[in-house]
Amino acid sequence: MFTGKTLLITGGTGSFGHTVAERFLTGDIGEIRIFSRDEKKQDDMRHSLRSNKIKFYIGDVRSRESIDVAMNGVDYVFHAAALKQVPSCEFFPMEAVKTNILGTENVLRSAIAHHVKNVVVLSTDKAAYPVNAMGISKAMMEKVAVATARNSGKTTICCTRYGNVLASRGSVLPLFVEQIGRGRPITVTNPRMTRFIMTLEDSVDLVLFAMKEGRSGDIYVQKAPSCYISDLAEATRSLLKPDSKIKIIGTRHGEKLYETLLTKEELAKAEDMGRYFRVPADNRELNYEQYFTQGQADEEREYNSHNTDILGVAEIRELLMRLSVVQDAMEGMGGAVQ
Repeated sequence: MFTGKTLLITGGTGSFGHTVAERFLTGDIGEIRIFSRDEKKQDDMRHSLRSNKIKFYIGDVRSRESIDVAMNGVDYVFHAAALKQVPSCEFFPMEAVKTNILGTENVLRSAIAHHVKNVVVLSTDKAAYPVNAMGISKAMMEKVAVATARNSGKTTICCTRYGNVLASRGSVLPLFVEQIGRGRPITVTNPRMTRFIMTLEDSVDLVLFAMKEGRSGDIYVQKAPSCYISDLAEATRSLLKPDSKIKIIGTRHGEKLYETLLTKEELAKAEDMGRYFRVPADNRELNYEQYFTQGQADEEREYNSHNTDILGVAEIRELLMRLSVVQDAMEGMGGAVQ
């Protein structure tokens, strides 16, 4: 599918972009374009990957002109650029609007204008029943993508929605590792808080599945386990420094007790594809008189991090030991387990 093709990754200097680039560089892709606004991160990525297949474009999704420059000649787009931190979006909600909503529209319009084959828009579990500015902006981003997909011509537009990606930049695991390494207490917001967890490789698999299988307007969700944040902290310290203290600091601005990947309404119409759920687009027109309702049972449950498989400390430890950030930390600290 990607042989000789050109892939554009917006926000490509993040953890997702690094993982995609490392995987694709082992194949026969033609070119990977990294589009972002941070020249320092681009320079770091340029030196770490050292491949003439990777091209870097400075720009911002808020600027349609800069996107058009990078989009020319592109076959596929992974749209990962976003403001993702819940507290910062709470304090600066209009910045989230400009990047996550208006920026997404710019990317999609540019992709359609340049006859891109497929666009996958990366979303988050916080877009389902959103209670914070980041989640609301991501929910609107999905609505923009689905609405645009109705008239996108030959450009297929899909969304993927997933929870916390272990070891991604800005996630809680690197924070725990850093706190342990500095001899500081591990800060836990609420011990009973649950979060979906998946690896960076899982996130790439989901996006590739959506690109290969998706129809325009689809939203794809990977079935994922979850864990209590307190158990994640316990598993991390048991691997690195068992005598580390855990400090409860209270729930931050805009945080939920648990996250939802599929609402009741979405789960009622979702297609179970084994490892994934597919939520098809509602393609009805505004002339509702031509439609009628049939007796369809409503789904009584949503799919959230409280009712999925919740991993115990031992299972979390096993998962963490596969991650390079934990492996490196264990080697540096001598390792708590043999």
